[in-house]
Amino acid sequence: MTAITKGFLDDTIQVPLDRIAPTRPLSQGLHRTRKYRTILASVKDVGIIEPLAVFPDSGSGKQKNYILLDGHLRLEALKQLGETEAICLVSTDDESFTYNRRVNRLSAVQEHNMIVKAIERGVSQERIAEALDVDVKRIRERQNMLRNIAPEAVELLKEKMVGVQVFGILRKMKPMAQIEACEMMMSANRYTVTYAKVLLAAMNPDKLVKPEKKTMLKGVSPEDIARMEREMERLQQEYRNVEDTLGDTMFTLVVAKGYLSKLLKNETIADYLERHHGSMLGELRSVMDAVGADTRDLERE
Repeated sequence: MTAITKGFLDDTIQVPLDRIAPTRPLSQGLHRTRKYRTILASVKDVGIIEPLAVFPDSGSGKQKNYILLDGHLRLEALKQLGETEAICLVSTDDESFTYNRRVNRLSAVQEHNMIVKAIERGVSQERIAEALDVDVKRIRERQNMLRNIAPEAVELLKEKMVGVQVFGILRKMKPMAQIEACEMMMSANRYTVTYAKVLLAAMNPDKLVKPEKKTMLKGVSPEDIARMEREMERLQQEYRNVEDTLGDTMFTLVVAKGYLSKLLKNETIADYLERHHGSMLGELRSVMDAVGADTRDLERE
């Protein structure tokens, strides 16, 4: 069976800044841009929330150097602030394009954690707002964003790009219903306020904190709501069924991929398939690549 390779090492490390090599030049006038000034102020007041992503440079000799895959602006900010080290995630491959395609920017939950951490260190809401170049009202909203939100729901959404308003909608649901709603959002890959409102409207009243204040969507009849509730129950059951069988399915696919990989290493077999079944071989390799990508994603999660 083909072994599944981890995307990153388990532990972060501290790396001297002079041993991290950027992979692209910084644009002229970068220091004057709003994005960079926001990152600089954030790193100064709060520190690094998202570690840099690096890959060991095999040609660096005795002194271990690293190639920077993600975090060029954070690295520049650390240098400007006079820091000498950075906390880093060590990647197991150097495909920076692949990494950047998969990584998420700072999510709402991560921003909340950053703000709470800064406040615990004694930084005022006003100072954080000034550092991030936002209204102080937004800082207060982010600070209280996860109030009455189930920890399991937070865990599901911690790396998703979810609007703050979505958490206000989740707050109207009981804890188990919040988890169900998050699972539905993940299943549909939709994290918008509109979709969250639909889930709320389709939810049984007994799953709400205040059933008597259940939101009714404009132009939707009680019969439509009842149908949506039944559909949600069905989809939740299907989601749980898929979740229960996903491990066995992926195991079977990985075993099959390993067998086919070894089979195609046989030049005679590969040559025969290339000559007589070229299109089928191409499709087969595409499926194998997709299985490999899916298993790497599951390993990182």
